[in-house]
This record gives sequence, C-alpha cells and structure tokens, in this order.
Amino acid sequence: MSSNSSDVPTPYTASVPRPAPDRAALRARIPGWGVDLDPADRPSGTVERLDEAAAGRGMPPRQGLDPRRERSIEHAFLTPVYGTAQPLHGLSGRIRRLGYDRFSEGRAAHWLLLIAGDRVEAIGAHLRSFATTRPDNPITETGVLSEARRHPIRSRFGRGRVDQRHTWLDPVLVAGPWVLAVWGVFRLVRRTVRRS
Repeated sequence: MSSNSSDVPTPYTASVPRPAPDRAALRARIPGWGVDLDPADRPSGTVERLDEAAAGRGMPPRQGLDPRRERSIEHAFLTPVYGTAQPLHGLSGRIRRLGYDRFSEGRAAHWLLLIAGDRVEAIGAHLRSFATTRPDNPITETGVLSEARRHPIRSRFGRGRVDQRHTWLDPVLVAGPWVLAVWGVFRLVRRTVRRS
C-alpha cells in the first residue's frame, strides 16, 4: 500500500503558527470559522486568561526524549512527561509501532493495529502461562461456573439488556480459541503417534 505525502497530516503543536493564517481566507475556506473570536461571544471570555506565563501555566520541564516511545504522527513531539514502565516489545510491539508510525489517529487502521497488537499480546500471555506452575484456566477465569449460581435466565431476559443481542456470540469468542487450540494439539499428537 503506497502512501502519498498528502495523507500525512501536519504535526500539531500547541504554539500559534507564525505568520498567523489570514483570517479572511480561513473564514472563506471553513464555514463558521472565527465565530468565537470576540470574547463577548464566548460565555467563558470574561474569565479566560490568555497569558500563560502570568497565570503560571507554562510548559513543565521536559522529560528526556526516548526514541523508542510511541508518538502519534499528528504531534510534533512527545508530551512533557510520559511513562516508560511498559515499553513496546516483541511482535505485538512491532504491530503497535506500525500503527503509530504509519497512520494518523483519525484513521481506522491506526486503532485496528493497536487492537491487533493487544490481541497478539494476550495470546502470548496465555501461551507463556503454560510454562508456569499456574497456567491460565479458562473455566474459572471466564466466570462460566458462576453463571449457573447467579440466576442466568432471570438476569438475561426481560431486563432490557443491550448485550443480549450478542450473547450467542460470547461463547464462540471466549471458548473458540481454546477449543481450536485443544483440537490442534490433539491432531498433532495423533499424527505423531501414527508416524511412530
């Protein structure tokens, strides 16, 4: 997929661009632009303080820049303070980095890649749990056993629940990957036994 330079938005900065764009040109191009320029037209106009230095709201000191930290392409730089406790890693990190590096936050591809990275991370965590003494237990962790004890029929029908539309799909999404994994292991073991 090729991307041309017109797809890449101009990075956002909090500072006002200099020279400032011509107001008449902006009004002609953007319907309704500038309707709140006059402080008398703004309900909050009388209490606003536009001088940030006088109000003590200047920019805080910047944390050292970390090139590995993800940043949306709309923004020219990272926020002054950001977390470093969970750096991107592995395949899920590469997927998320692609979402940040290539697509604007206004594009569905950005968010779909972040969701895909999250799913890859979840699958990796499930697989890593099997190497521990307490692997994930899909029966107890999904709450399936408590369903029978918590009035499953009465709590679902006649209450106007919005999630009732997709209730039939929930077992497929929750149990489906586990069933497929067990089926795959069974096929692998059976094939190995037949060959030997």
